[in-house]
Amino acid sequence: MDAEPPTAAEPEPPALPGILLEPWPVIIVIAVGWLVAVILAFAVPALHEWRPIAVAGLGVGAFGTSIFLIQRRAARRGSRGAQRGLS
Repeated sequence: MDAEPPTAAEPEPPALPGILLEPWPVIIVIAVGWLVAVILAFAVPALHEWRPIAVAGLGVGAFGTSIFLIQRRAARRGSRGAQRGLS
């Protein structure tokens, strides 16, 4: 039986830049997008059918952001069930 030859250690990928690890730019851009959609849906009569969708998008975004903030606070507190790696 032939044994496999020893292989070199796998190279580690480079660390991501800090800007790509920051969630706030993404949260802010998406929230502003939904806010603009809500304003347009209520200001432009032709977009009246988009009102419920725009309001729901803004609401789901606010709900998701609140869950993120709760999880991050729990991770910083050191809660046992909290996600790891949130800054």
